[in-house]
Amino acid sequence: QVQVVESGGGLVQPGGSLRLSCVASGFTNEYTIGWFRQAPGKERDGVSCTTMSGINIVYRESVKGRFTISRDSAKNTVYLQMNSLKPEHTAVYYCATRRGETCDLVRANYDYWGQGTQVTVSS
Repeated sequence: QVQVVESGGGLVQPGGSLRLSCVASGFTNEYTIGWFRQAPGKERDGVSCTTMSGINIVYRESVKGRFTISRDSAKNTVYLQMNSLKPEHTAVYYCATRRGETCDLVRANYDYWGQGTQVTVSS
């Protein structure tokens, strides 16, 4: 049984930082974890992904240099470090997983999803 659990969201002032965590369990082979976000009234878009082997990492163009994805394979955990946050980064952030080592930001390609964690950037 695959389970995906996110944590780390909250309220932060503009210019601040947050680190999101995603723990995935139930996989017996290689898998990929992706971060997505959904702002109010908008589609759920991909932010970043990484294979758990670290072979492939992808970022959404608009977050390059601001967000960093990393992993701790021993803990089955992937982190999303978000720096210099802006109000437009406010969204529910979701973690999703898929089997194999294909890393992309296509929502339909991910099979298992967490419940989401709210990130609010506001003064």
